[in-house]
Amino acid sequence: MIDGLIVEFDKALRAVFAPARSARPVPGEGLTGNGLSSEERAQVAALMRVNHSGEICAQALYHGQALASRVESIRMALHKAAAEEGDHLSWTEHRLAELGGRTSLLNPLWYAGAFAIGWMAGRLGDDWNLGFLAETERQVEAHLDRHMQRLPADDRKSRAIIDQMRVDESGHAQMAERLGARELPGTVKYAMKLASGVMTRTAYWI
Repeated sequence: MIDGLIVEFDKALRAVFAPARSARPVPGEGLTGNGLSSEERAQVAALMRVNHSGEICAQALYHGQALASRVESIRMALHKAAAEEGDHLSWTEHRLAELGGRTSLLNPLWYAGAFAIGWMAGRLGDDWNLGFLAETERQVEAHLDRHMQRLPADDRKSRAIIDQMRVDESGHAQMAERLGARELPGTVKYAMKLASGVMTRTAYWI
């Protein structure tokens, strides 16, 4: 038990404070720089800060869900998805640096809250755990669609990153459905949207 907590604490420190690393190339890395205005750069940086915080939450959710899962195959699937979300964390961090932006000051809080939610979802049983994962990814996919609409048309680098993130999120939702995800009640989905809205609006500025 103590060893497991130490491992999870180490994961949290790495996710929140260590430079993120990607196993895949950054999407759009070979594209030429865009002539964004200072206002556009600030807006894109704020959007990328939100997405980076979302990936901090994704790391925490998957780690909490995997810790509480009772089935080895599901734990392995969650760890694989977490690794792909780690790529997203690296990509958004990389783009933020290019734009001269910063990550959210509240990332430790986002991680702690998301980990607790993930662990509680896992304790409800693997069908509910997977249902929570699938709904989370559906909402993230919709969120990324909205961000694509807000990006400057010429910002091909940010668009390439978000487009690949969107593909991965859809894949994670489909994976959860294949493994036996249970459909969540509407009230739970609505509560998830409210909580996500608080994070996105706050991380945009802080």
